[in-house]
Amino acid sequence: MKISILDQSPISHGKSAAEALAETARLIQRAEQLGYTRYWVAEHHGMDSLANPSPEVLLGQLGALTSTIRIGSGAVLLPHYSPYKVAENFNLLATLYPGRIDLGIGRAPGGSAHETLALRENYLQNVFRLPSLLSDLIGYLQDELPPDHPFVGIHARPQPPVAPELWLLGTSGKSAAYAAELGTSFAFGHFMSEIDGTAILQDYRQNFQPSRMQQQPKTIVTASAICAETEEEANRLAASLDLWAVQTDSGTASGGIPSVAEALAYPYSEAEQELIRKRHRRMLIGTPGQIKKQIKELQEAYQADEWMFVTITHDYETRLRSYELLADALLRE
Repeated sequence: MKISILDQSPISHGKSAAEALAETARLIQRAEQLGYTRYWVAEHHGMDSLANPSPEVLLGQLGALTSTIRIGSGAVLLPHYSPYKVAENFNLLATLYPGRIDLGIGRAPGGSAHETLALRENYLQNVFRLPSLLSDLIGYLQDELPPDHPFVGIHARPQPPVAPELWLLGTSGKSAAYAAELGTSFAFGHFMSEIDGTAILQDYRQNFQPSRMQQQPKTIVTASAICAETEEEANRLAASLDLWAVQTDSGTASGGIPSVAEALAYPYSEAEQELIRKRHRRMLIGTPGQIKKQIKELQEAYQADEWMFVTITHDYETRLRSYELLADALLRE
């Protein structure tokens, strides 16, 4: 089984963004040692709990710290940006780190309404134009725009020896349909979606159209996971994420990911407890053996080519240990 990491660079309560980014730099080096296939970093805007608004900038640093693990964006939020500039950024990364760059594309805003407007005033129009933006991006990455394109003759330089691998990311059937039509890889956010992802992946495979980028469909499923030596400890660590989710949902999140002590002392309402129970139904929380069993059951349904895990705990050491235990359970039969 191939396994990978999605890192949102969480900022723990009492720590700084600089410390969170330093933890990302440490974690990717350990992930490479452990045998993870790829390491993606996310894009978020205006959040004091997540440190990275610019995957392409952070990837330049992470590539220099590693030598074999694939690195990429999970995701660049294309409606905010020019496809030409995105292609330039990732062609540059692919020139620096040949054969290791993934370009994951999303269409979510990645922040509040005000931050979205500050990034791109016509964001909503660009969401509706996403198929056209994607076609332009593919043309620049493949260095082949249609003959009638208004920018034909323009090239996204530098041209790398191996083009970035293009992935569309999503939590619904729309992104999967785009990926199938354009012939790109598709990553499904199981940890963010309440929709039946198995049907979405099945439709993607059935409707996939081979392209210059790839001949066969290719899938990743991303899950939220907290793994510890005991089930009790895993649930204790998950309390931080539970409180953060409650605060984010109510618009009161501030100061970073809460500590376990803060979370255990918080007086949850019945509605908040129900929100947590609902979230836990799509999370993997437990011992290595328990999570391995859950992944095998999910894999029977999803038939994914790869699993990607996002783990958020209050302190770096328990987050690292979770990834170490997952690697031991899933890569070392």
